[in-house]
Amino acid sequence: MDFSRTIFEASFFKKDQLKESTCPEIVFSGRSNVGKSSLINKLANRKSLARVSSKPGKTGSINFYRVNDHLRLVDLPGYGYAKVSMQEKARWADLVEGYFNSGRKISLVVQIVDMRHSPTADDLSMINFLCSKGFPFIIVLTKSDKLSKTERENRFASLEADFPFDCFEDINFVIFSSVTGEGVAELGATIESAAKNN
Repeated sequence: MDFSRTIFEASFFKKDQLKESTCPEIVFSGRSNVGKSSLINKLANRKSLARVSSKPGKTGSINFYRVNDHLRLVDLPGYGYAKVSMQEKARWADLVEGYFNSGRKISLVVQIVDMRHSPTADDLSMINFLCSKGFPFIIVLTKSDKLSKTERENRFASLEADFPFDCFEDINFVIFSSVTGEGVAELGATIESAAKNN
């Protein structure tokens, strides 16, 4: 699959603006400033397909990208930024819940977590939601280039403790860096496989 042909389609700020789901969708989820936009840009081999916000929590829309006529990438708004107002957080929650509850053709959720740190409470809440609802997902651990060899080994050793879910053994972890390109090919292949199976 040629992700370099990916183009931006539309942004939606309210759940009732969402268009009908007509093909498999790959969903990208993660907290603000986790490297979600950089990941999408690296996957598509484009520098500015997804805008990298200068301020965490600035993007409050669901953004759709078309890879081809048979696949969409869906970028959810980042969560967990404390300085966003309660009203705005409520709007984001309503938008995201509306997306997941609207019977869309979700082939895979790419849940993004900063590899340098243990998952946040919001990360764990999102993963628990995906497990409980039965959405297929993988966990991509970003910013791997910022860790030393020893730090990486320590993070690997703590994964099971960090992600205390009954479905842990079924979770596929992808180590990723938008700087070095680590994990790009694996992520692309995983997405392509998920899209073909749905």
